[in-house]
Amino acid sequence: MVVGEIPVSADLVVVGGGPGGYAAALRGAQLGRDVVLIDRDGPDGIGGVCLRVGCIPSKALIEIASHLERACSLSHAGLHVDGANVDMAAWQLWKESVVDGLTSGIRQLLRTAGVSVVSGHAQLSRVDQLVVNDPFNPLAPAQYFQFNDLVLAAGSRPAALPGLDRDGIRILDSTDVLELDHLPERIAVVGAGYIGLELGTALAKLGASVTLVEYADRVLPSMDAMFARPITGRLRQLGVDVRLNTAATGFDDGILHLTSGDATSDIRADIVIVAVGRIPNTDQLGLDAAGITVDERGLVPVGPDRRATRHIAAIGDIVTGPALAHKATAEAEVAVDALCGKPAAFTPMCIPTVVFCDPEIASAGTTVDDAREAGLDVDAVVIPSGASGRAATMDVRDGFLRLVWERHSATVLGVHIAGPHASELIAEAVLAIEMAATLEDLAGSIHAHPTLSEQLSEAARLALGRPVHVPLRR
Repeated sequence: MVVGEIPVSADLVVVGGGPGGYAAALRGAQLGRDVVLIDRDGPDGIGGVCLRVGCIPSKALIEIASHLERACSLSHAGLHVDGANVDMAAWQLWKESVVDGLTSGIRQLLRTAGVSVVSGHAQLSRVDQLVVNDPFNPLAPAQYFQFNDLVLAAGSRPAALPGLDRDGIRILDSTDVLELDHLPERIAVVGAGYIGLELGTALAKLGASVTLVEYADRVLPSMDAMFARPITGRLRQLGVDVRLNTAATGFDDGILHLTSGDATSDIRADIVIVAVGRIPNTDQLGLDAAGITVDERGLVPVGPDRRATRHIAAIGDIVTGPALAHKATAEAEVAVDALCGKPAAFTPMCIPTVVFCDPEIASAGTTVDDAREAGLDVDAVVIPSGASGRAATMDVRDGFLRLVWERHSATVLGVHIAGPHASELIAEAVLAIEMAATLEDLAGSIHAHPTLSEQLSEAARLALGRPVHVPLRR
């Protein structure tokens, strides 16, 4: 023991106050464990990136931008709105009230459950011990916690891009964007993955001139190519300048330098948003002290029970799988149950993926190509959004619902949606896949009319050869 090192005994320790971390802490308390939750920002950090500076604030921006754009684009339907705009300073106040309400609710849940919240940056110093330092006060004495079990839920941070170093003023990351109290006139977004698309689309709807720069040959390069067409068409309608097969190499004096093949070009931008992905925070955890070695992506290898060692589990953005809040929350229960000696394994049939762009994108289960590569005999049908009466009343025509099933058993294997409220509609698809529902199960489940959810049952009916609202395919 180092001189001055006086460890405090702790039963179950959780590192990270995001969706995975606070869910793990609450589950531990439910199972009778004495829980300590450590977050860099202490009680103020509860909710993590998702709630405080990511998922929730970005959806608040997307929501207000969508209301503005919809109100201003329905004059042909008799709705006339003159001079509508968004006061970004007022929006910031509203956004903060939303975030504060949700974070205070989670803090209250933790207090009620008896979870102790500790401020500081935690690192493993031994296989069974953490050292916690105050990152905002280097002179403060370190705290030591000797634990019985540990859950690591340290999350991730925005990836950097060489030549575009964040300064928080002209070159921003996704967190910085959500702090804007005014709308810049010209905005360049580097990266057309889900973060870049969500922010770029919202800012264009608010009235900014947006250029989207993507190194790959299509938007959303990590998702199935079926989604690129409706998104690209909608970006064009919104006036977004999309530059594909293009790299951003530098920014100075309001000029963003681009390279595409052998050609170079420049565009003017008041700000540049770098949205090229996220990297796990495993380099900050001192994993070597516990004999844990990360993979080439910086992820912690874990078993189905999310344990990296007998007494240390890892969840969320620092383990393999999509870096999604709902995935981390689901893993939290598995990890804590396993550490408490309960049989537990993280083996979901599917994890839904959602992109809150326009149209909304939601995907669950396998695609046709992936299923066939796996040797499965599958088929698929597509229902266009134009076939939905409810979509017509919303003046939405672009979009689709694709249903994938296994031929022999007619079991539903995948559902992929581009259209309004896809983020809500995908829940039924996830349940269908998890329960191994068949086409008959979906077709025989009566859906309310007129609703967007009817598209799923109609797709099943089309697959069975008895559609109601779309032509029978030949």
